[in-house]
Amino acid sequence: MLTQKQHNFKTVLPEPLATQADQTMKDVYTLDFLGITKPVIELEIEQRMIKKIKDVLLELGYGFSFIANQYKLQLGGNDYYVDLLLYNRKLKALVAIELKAGKFKPEYAGKMNFYLNLLDENVREESENPSIGIIMCSERNHLEVEYALRGIQKPVGVAEFKLTKTLPKELSDKLPDAKQLEAQIFKEISYEEV
Repeated sequence: MLTQKQHNFKTVLPEPLATQADQTMKDVYTLDFLGITKPVIELEIEQRMIKKIKDVLLELGYGFSFIANQYKLQLGGNDYYVDLLLYNRKLKALVAIELKAGKFKPEYAGKMNFYLNLLDENVREESENPSIGIIMCSERNHLEVEYALRGIQKPVGVAEFKLTKTLPKELSDKLPDAKQLEAQIFKEISYEEV
């Protein structure tokens, strides 16, 4: 909750909904429970998430409910698909999630804005708050995200996802283990107390 998350919630949502949406979104989602150890396409990530939806909802945080994957939206005779459509009880809002296996691209923000317009116009109930979008990508440039979200009138957040918490083998012997880190921390604390 203390990290500087990337979104435009404060400029497009009223308080306290903007604060609640910020608290609901994570900066980085850890998806190691999916069992993916090498780069894959978005569809593979999505399919594994669907198989493990309980774990996914727990990782996303409190209050999320699953609505659909590849949720179909239509406009002008064309079909569009939101990777994952969820509902958050605390926010009282639809949450659209787009998965991107690679680096964030500015055009993803425009696509999400488009999806949120369609959701708000055609799916959202009158009693619900505006729909919120989260773009989850494996990598992002903070400056690109900042510029991509400027001027977007719908609440959009950009978060990273990590598929594993384990270190690559080539780095495992280069870093201290937990006992060494703990010893160093206690050593520094004892020096500060003196």
